[in-house]
Amino acid sequence: MDKMFQLKKNGTSVRIEIVAGLTTFMTMAYIIALNPSLLVGFGYEGTPLWNGVFLATCIASAIGTFCMAFLANKPFVMAPGMGLNSFFALVVGNIVALTGMTKLQAYQSALVIVFIEGMIFIVLSVFNVREKIVQAIPLGVRLGIGPAIGLMLLNIGFGTNAGVQVADEAGNVNTYYAMSDFFSSLTASAARDKLGSGYNMMILTIATMFIGLFAIIALNHKKVKGAVLYGMMVASAIYWAGEAIFFDIDPFVSLRDASFVPPFRDMADTTLFRLDFNGFMEIGWFTIITLVITFCLIDMFDTIGTLVGTASRAKMLDDKGNMPKMKEALLSDAIGTVAGSVTGTSTVTTFVESASGVEAGGRTGLTALVAGFMFLLCMFIAPIAAVIPTAATSSALIYVGILMLSNLKEVKFDDITQMAPVGIMLLAMPISGSIGHGIGLALISYTVIKVTTGKFKDVSLLTYILSLIFILKFFVAV
Repeated sequence: MDKMFQLKKNGTSVRIEIVAGLTTFMTMAYIIALNPSLLVGFGYEGTPLWNGVFLATCIASAIGTFCMAFLANKPFVMAPGMGLNSFFALVVGNIVALTGMTKLQAYQSALVIVFIEGMIFIVLSVFNVREKIVQAIPLGVRLGIGPAIGLMLLNIGFGTNAGVQVADEAGNVNTYYAMSDFFSSLTASAARDKLGSGYNMMILTIATMFIGLFAIIALNHKKVKGAVLYGMMVASAIYWAGEAIFFDIDPFVSLRDASFVPPFRDMADTTLFRLDFNGFMEIGWFTIITLVITFCLIDMFDTIGTLVGTASRAKMLDDKGNMPKMKEALLSDAIGTVAGSVTGTSTVTTFVESASGVEAGGRTGLTALVAGFMFLLCMFIAPIAAVIPTAATSSALIYVGILMLSNLKEVKFDDITQMAPVGIMLLAMPISGSIGHGIGLALISYTVIKVTTGKFKDVSLLTYILSLIFILKFFVAV
């Protein structure tokens, strides 16, 4: 193991890497069930297409992560990217509306877009084009990516990851979130009126989230290895106990009738190597080009941002802000995307939740290897992974988000040409929910500020080009 992953050189051990891999996996295990529901539609669980996408999520995530482990020897884990999967689902719906295809045919046609994107990225990675793009991002912006991701993690942890669902009298299900619905209420009674029957469950969710957070902080202060994982376990136990004691809910009821047999037949019939090139050609060339460019832009800068930001937190960047083996990491990401297209899921990308494993001590590809094996195991034990409460994962996301803010000390706040783009990115990334969009706005701001302050020579040609591309994306057609 030491020879393969250079554990001693990276100041880690097999035990630390295993704990880190499990931590990352637990933090992002939600994607296993959420991704097929987003791509196929909520309420379609158990249908052949849903089952096929479920297995594709596990397999493609494992393939991409294994590549990251062996090619780049980095502790980063991959899975179908959030945001990109929602956009993919929207594309599928539009294809149905435009062409009259069935949902399955439209889905198989849209997979071709992901396949083309992945192949483009493989070529760009092999010829170092993507690495050059990373280096074209100004150092100040690169230093701010980590803290911006930290704020996004805080936003996810307090927001969309910590919520409760409440059914009204008409049977409609509404989702309420801790930060936007509970803490934004002026008084406790106002929050109670807004959440109705979900108020007490929200209290349990918030209490669990903070207890888990404080447990992680306390354990980390005492130098306990795997503090994030143990804190999540404490939070999970408290949440399960709260459900049983206060709501008379069996937290493990879903395991009673759960099937542990992977639906391979459904995958073979719906998604495995089911790229529909004939249906793809019916979309129209202009739409095809627009969609491919859009997918490429979002994926490229989401991946770059995650790699740079997480590597910065793990002290993996050199003096110039570059990460060793960036080429191999980007190539692994591209291979994961191709694997996703041929198995049946949307773009596979490096997950920001990898930061939780890094914080647990993960420094090598062994962390990724462990997480990859867990994805494969989840083809058989997905019901078990599904019982981990989101309140517990919120504890980890908030903790890691807070830690990532520490990199702000590297930013030169006395230089307005560096401070302004970073400040914009810090706000844009959590609000838009897109790492790529946050970086894009920072690049545009950096370029415009340098030009208007007479320092246009500080901007490289590639940075000008990237800024122009993002301007076109935001304000024109792409």
